[in-house]
Order: sequence, then C-alpha cells, then structure tokens
Amino acid sequence: MSHPQAEAWKDWLKEHGGRLYMYARQRSSCREDAEDMVQDAMVRLWHYQEERGNTPPDLPLAYSVLRFVAMDYGKKLGRKKRKEEAIIFLHDRDDYWCDSSAEDDEDAHLLRQAVDSLGEKLREVVTLKVWGGLTFNEIAETMAISPNTAASRYRYALEQLERKLEHLNQQGHGSA
Repeated sequence: MSHPQAEAWKDWLKEHGGRLYMYARQRSSCREDAEDMVQDAMVRLWHYQEERGNTPPDLPLAYSVLRFVAMDYGKKLGRKKRKEEAIIFLHDRDDYWCDSSAEDDEDAHLLRQAVDSLGEKLREVVTLKVWGGLTFNEIAETMAISPNTAASRYRYALEQLERKLEHLNQQGHGSA
C-alpha cells in the first residue's frame, strides 16, 4: 500500500534532487557536506510542509531553505575553524608562559598582557583549564557554573586572546 504524499515526495526529489545537490555542492567544500546539506534541508522542508498537507514544496522554497542550511553550515565550520586555530595559537604560546626561562621573551610578555586584559571570569577559566589542567566539569564545580558555561567562556576567551595577541603583535612590529 502506497501513500500518495510519499510518492509525490519521491517524484519531486527525483525531479529536483540533482539540481538541489548541485546548488549545495557549489556552497560546500566536499561532496559529503553537500549531501548533508540537502538532507538537512529536506528534513526541514518535510517538517515545514506537515502544516500544509505534506505536499512537496515549491522549488523556490526548497532553494531558500537549502541556502539557509548552507549558511548555517558555513557559520558552524567557520566557528569550529576559528576555535581550533585559537586553541592551537594559545597552546603554541603555552610553553612560553610556563617556562620561567622565557620571562623576558617578547611572546611571553604579550601573552601575559593579553591574559591580564581578559575579564576576571574569562581569565579564571583559562587559568584553570590551561595552567590548572582541569576539565570543564571540574572548572564548573570550582566556579559554581555549568560545564557548558565553562566551555563557552573558555572558547570566548580564546577568541579574545587570539584577537588581542594579533593586535599586540602588529603593534610591536609596526613600531619597530
């Protein structure tokens, strides 16, 4: 026994799926990401169309939803990349901060200056995580906050540190 809406969606996807995939492919870096975007858009469209009798959507609506899915995906990738770069950037300087022989090192000075300029809550999370070696759960317990808040403050602090270190570095090289 076949459901008319299911058949209509299958036919619609056969007719338009390739074009939607090609559109997603232009907005992604790889085939798998494009497939994920199309799938996510189809799920969103399915839920959206439930209120409209479960009929397949108009093609412009499908492209619009896919466009927003692609933008969301791009933002997520951008945030993830910035976080990873910030973590790498900070951990690259971790050695300078902890190494007492580097007290006079310019990078150690810049790092101390950047960490000192963070707000108290952010500075505390960074200190507990990087130099204290605590997990986010342990930081949360220590500071009486949720683990998600601890992680969020840490990511935000790393983003601020990256910006401040780049700015301080540029100032130092610009005045030389």
